[in-house]
Order: sequence, then structure tokens, then C-alpha cells
Amino acid sequence: MLKRLLWAVGGLPFLSSAAYAQGELDKAISDALAPIINPFVSLIFSPLPGSQAIFGTAFPWIVMWLVIAASVFTVYFGFIQFRGFKHSISLVRGDYLDPKDAGEVTPFQALCTALSGTVGLGNIAGVGVAVYLGGPGATFWMILAGLLGMASKFTECTLGVHYRNEYEDGTVSGGPMYYLTKGLAERGMAGLGKFLAVFFAICCIGGAFGGGNMFQANQSFSQISSIIPFFQGKGWLFGLIMAAIVGLVIIGGIKSIAKVTEKVVPFMAAIYVGSALLILILNVTELPGAISAIITGAFAPTAVAGGAVGALIQGFKRAAFSNEAGIGSASIAHSAVQTKHPATEGYVALLEPFIDTVVICTMTSLVITITGSWVPDSGVTGIALTSQAFESNFSFFGYVLAIAAVLFAFSTMISWSYYGLKAWTYLFGEGQSKELIFKLIFCIFVIIGSSMSLGPVIDFSDAMIFTMAIANIVGLYLLMPKVKELVADYQEKLASGEIKKVK
Repeated sequence: MLKRLLWAVGGLPFLSSAAYAQGELDKAISDALAPIINPFVSLIFSPLPGSQAIFGTAFPWIVMWLVIAASVFTVYFGFIQFRGFKHSISLVRGDYLDPKDAGEVTPFQALCTALSGTVGLGNIAGVGVAVYLGGPGATFWMILAGLLGMASKFTECTLGVHYRNEYEDGTVSGGPMYYLTKGLAERGMAGLGKFLAVFFAICCIGGAFGGGNMFQANQSFSQISSIIPFFQGKGWLFGLIMAAIVGLVIIGGIKSIAKVTEKVVPFMAAIYVGSALLILILNVTELPGAISAIITGAFAPTAVAGGAVGALIQGFKRAAFSNEAGIGSASIAHSAVQTKHPATEGYVALLEPFIDTVVICTMTSLVITITGSWVPDSGVTGIALTSQAFESNFSFFGYVLAIAAVLFAFSTMISWSYYGLKAWTYLFGEGQSKELIFKLIFCIFVIIGSSMSLGPVIDFSDAMIFTMAIANIVGLYLLMPKVKELVADYQEKLASGEIKKVK
């Protein structure tokens, strides 16, 4: 098996077009990896015992793990996502930012970097799957799960800044690897903290190469080749172009990534959300009916597997897979922020699930519902359903979708390159040469992802991303009293005027 795997990877540069057409490389990799990957993937995404029999549809235990944690943090912090929403906006605007504060990026740049890692193809294709399987009612539960997830982001990003490493050259490293190690050591659980941190870092690197890289490159190539015939059968060429662009950005580190994401994220959101808003305006008379279908479908039996409960499950799954609240990845980006107090970045981070899930995913769902594109058992699902919904008003939306797909994929790749890099340096040490090795490998995987169908490799990387949540949430439960202490200290300093607006 090892021999076949080495041949598959090593033989890539010399692969003939005939071999590529026959899928020999794909089959070699799939055959070699399947015995290892399939059991792991099945374990991570396995349903809760009895959920199929009780609800009529499977409910992955990892989704319940994320949703329960988000609910716990929401109650524990007194619905901070609602109480602190206005203050979050003020922080993102830079009202409290002092350029002399320690850190590498502004709150807005940190928000955009983290958002670029979550706002991706799942917002287009994933919502199409959720609505197809769960009906319009899935949207209601998706919104609820997104609102709950805001508390998870608040918790993990506050800890990320508090326990980050600050170096003499002004750079920083933070994220679950550091708050698991340092935070649990403070509580007398150094051994557990180190184990969880290493476990998280390994999974983060795997997720960065797969779901945060190869999958994005693969899907964006599929969209581009569908509208630009020149690229058909030339995945390697598209991959080279994409890898070169990604490399130019990530070689400059978090400051370079942040400068790009603060421009790309608002632009891609404007393209996609703007198109959705235009369709909703053109179909405004259908809007009350669509909203009614969402509310009715959330609580009443619908023509989907599992009825109302099926809608709940699909909505929760879409939200969990979209905003990554509880995964821990966003705290790596937010740890680089310039701030006087760690709690500020918790407030900034809670906006991510709102933008990603409550706004962008909901817009996609509304367009699918309002245009009447959702037809139970039609077989039209995923990105095909979303595309059909938009093209019902704009025949040229295929081009808009392709642009959005490439931008979403590109932004996700550069953010996950940073996540993977920080996990890499945690395991192997800081240093420019070690960082360069990771960045070169990452760019090579962009080409690989564009050149082949990845099958079990992608399933494995997706599973690794959600496995990150196991270690992360265990740490969040143990450290949430520390977060409450930090928040109380921050509120006291705000009230006393020690921390105040600078503009």
C-alpha cells in the first residue's frame, strides 16, 4: 500500500494525459488511503445512536458536540452575543484601536482574515444541500445555530489573545495550541493541555492541506472550467496560477494576508450578497410566502426526511460546517490583533457567525426558497440548486457564481495557510526556514488539488477539521471561568475610563 501511495504522489509531475483521463492516479490514491481514511471519517461523522430510528434522519454526534457547547457558552456568558453586539461594531470600526498596542493586524483585518477562512464554497453549495434535504425550515435552525455559535467564537478568541506568544520582533503566535498548553497548565493539568494542543495542531495541519486548500482549489477549478473551455483538462495549469497567487500573498505572513483579506472579503461579499438582494427585490411579492415557508417548515412536518426534526438537523449541520464556531481555527487569526485587552477580540469575533451564517447563508436560502427552485426529490441539490435559483432571474449568474467560487476559495486558502502555519511552528518551532518549508508544501497542494478528484483525501481532511473541535471544546469548558474573569476586568476598565475610545 505504501509503495502505491508513494508512486501516486511522486508520479504526479510525469502523469500522462491518458492516465489522467482514465483516473489512474485518483484510483491509486483512493485504493491506498481508503483502508486508513474510511474508518476515521465514519467515526467522526457517525450519527448519534438511535437518531436515524427516532428522527428519520442521521444526526452526526460532532454537530451535537458543537451545538451543545455553543448553547452552554451562550447561557454562561449571559447571551453576550446580543448584549455585546453594538460594542463589537464599535471595536471593528477601530474606535478603541491604538496603533501602539501589541499585535500585527487591526481588529477589522483580523475579522476579515477569520471570515475569509469560513465564508467559502459551503455558503453556496452547502446551503443548497441543507435546503434540499431539510426544506426551507432548515433556514430557521441554521440561523439559530449561527446565533448560538457567536458565543463559541467569543470564548475561543478571547483566550487566543490572552495566551498568545509575543516575540521581540513584534510578531505573535496564538490559538488553541497555546491556550490549551498555558491555560490548562495554570489549572494543574499541564499533561492534558500539552496532549490536546499537539492533537489539535496535527489535525489543523491536515485540515489546512485538505479542506482549507485542495478542496477549495478543486471546486474553484470545476467552476472556472465549466465557463472557460480553455481550462478543461488543464487542472494543473489552473493550479499553477492559483498557487503562484496564493504564494505571493502568504509569503508575507499575516500582515500580507490581512491586507488582502480586508479587500477581498468585502468585495466578494458585495458580489454575492448584492446579487441575492437584487433577486429578493425583484421577487419582493414572494418574500412573505418564503418567510412563512421557513417558519412553518421549522416547526411543522414537511416533505423532507425526518419532518420538522429533519429540518432542524440540516440547519444545525449547515451552520456548524459553515461558521466553524468551536473549531478553534478563528482564534489563530484573532490572536494576531492589536489590542489592549484580550476580551476586545472576543467581541469582534462574535460577529463572524452572524455575517457568515445569519447573513450570507440565509441570503442563499431565501433566494432558493423565493424563486421556487427547491423541489423535494428533484435531485437538484448543492451548488446546482443555488445556481438554478440565481439563474431563474439572471441567466448569466453562472459567471457570477464562478467569480464568487474562485474568490471564496482563494480567501479560504490564504487564511487556512496561516492556521496551518501556526500549528506547524507550534510543533516544529519558529523560524523563517521552517515557515518557508510549510508555505512551499502548501502551494504544491494547491496544484495537486486542482489536478485531480480527491475522494477520500477530502473526506479525511474535513474530518480532521472537525476533530479539532474535540480538543478545543474540552479546553473551552475548562477555561471558560478564565474568560468570565477577563470579561469582568474589561467591563470594569471600560466603566472606569481606563479603556476608552481613541476616536
